[in-house]
Amino acid sequence: MLDVVTIRRQFSEHYADHPRLIVRAPGRVNLIGEHTDYNDGFVFPVAIDRATYVAARPRDDRRVRVAAIDIGEVDEFELDTVQRSEERPWANYIRGVVNSLLVAGHQLAGVNLLITSDVPRGAGLSSSAALEVAVGYAFQVLNKLNLLGEELALLAQGAENNFVGVQCGIMDQFISALGRKDHALLIDCRELHARPVPLPQDAKIVICDSSVRHEHGTSGYNQRRAECEEAVRMLKRQLPRISALRDVTIADLDRFGSLLPPVVLKRARHVVTENARVLESVAALERSDYIRFGELMNESHRSMRDDYEISVPAIDTLVELARGVAGCYGSRMTGGGFGGCTVSLVSADAVATFQQTVAQAYRAQTGLETTIYVCSASDGVGRALPEE
Repeated sequence: MLDVVTIRRQFSEHYADHPRLIVRAPGRVNLIGEHTDYNDGFVFPVAIDRATYVAARPRDDRRVRVAAIDIGEVDEFELDTVQRSEERPWANYIRGVVNSLLVAGHQLAGVNLLITSDVPRGAGLSSSAALEVAVGYAFQVLNKLNLLGEELALLAQGAENNFVGVQCGIMDQFISALGRKDHALLIDCRELHARPVPLPQDAKIVICDSSVRHEHGTSGYNQRRAECEEAVRMLKRQLPRISALRDVTIADLDRFGSLLPPVVLKRARHVVTENARVLESVAALERSDYIRFGELMNESHRSMRDDYEISVPAIDTLVELARGVAGCYGSRMTGGGFGGCTVSLVSADAVATFQQTVAQAYRAQTGLETTIYVCSASDGVGRALPEE
C-alpha cells in the first residue's frame, strides 16, 4: 500500500517543493453487471482499497507539469492549448480531464502534479478511471470548483469517451468518485442514482489477477458498444419506445430476436439478461443468500464468455479453479474483458485455502502467476493529505 509520506517525499524530490495537496481515488471491482452501464442499465461495483494518488501544487503560470512516477515518464502542456499526445498515450487521460473542465467553463490555474498508483494497470480494476477522477478532484480542490461527485464522474467519463477515444460507460468513474466504505453500490446508470448495499462480514470479495493484460481501445470494447447500438436501432422498428437495451426485456428478445443478425442478438441477450441478474443478485445479497448470489455470478460469466465473447482462456481457467474450491460461492470475469481479473465471493473461513489452492493450480495449468487480493470496500475520491 502507498503512503502519503513517501508520496510527499517523491514530490519534493522531483519538484524541489512540497505538495499543497494529495488526493486519492480508488479503483473498483464490479461484482456483477458487465457492459450494462453504457446501455443505461444496472451495475453493482465496489470501490476497492487500492487507489491512484495525485500530489499537486499550484503554479503561477498556465502550464501543467506531470510526473508519472510508476512508469518514469513526464508530460507538460499549456492550459491554453490542450491537445492529444501521440508520444505518451497515458498522458491523454490527464489532458482529457483538464480539457473537459475547460470546455465546461471552469477557470483553471497551472499546476505541478505527481501521480502514483497501486491499482494494477490493464487488469480490469479501472486504473484509468481512478486516474481521471483523482486528477479532476485535485483540480477541483485547488481551483475551488463547485462540482458534485456525479458531475466529476461525468466529466471524467467524457474525457475517456471524447479525448482518449474509449467509449466506456459511467460506472467506473461513478464508483471511484462516490464509493462508500463497507458497501457496494447498486447504480442505475440512466438516472445516475446509487443505493448502497452493505457487504457481508462472513463472506469476502476476492480478486484474482490473471496476468493477461488488455487495452480497451484495441480490445473490441468499442465494437461491443457499437453492436449494442445496432441492436437498439433494429429493435426500435418493433419497439419504438426503447432508447437503449435497458428498455428491452427478455420477452422482447424472445419475440423479436430473430430479426437481429446472430452476433448482434448474442450481444443484446447478454446485456438484457445481465440487467436482470444484477437486480436479482442485489436482492440475494441483502437476504444473505450467498449461494444464489454465487449462481448469478457464474451465470454472468457464462454470458460474457458465450454471448458477449470477451473472456479469454486464462480467465476461464481462473474461474473454474475458483469454483472448485470449497467455500467459493461463485466466480466471474470482472472488467472490460480480454484479460484482467476475476472476482469471487468466498466464505471468510475459506479465503486462505482459496488463495493457496487457486494460485498453485493456476501456475500448474497455465505457467502464469496470479496475484490475489482480498478486498475491502473503500470510500470514493477524497483528500489523502489536507490542503496546506
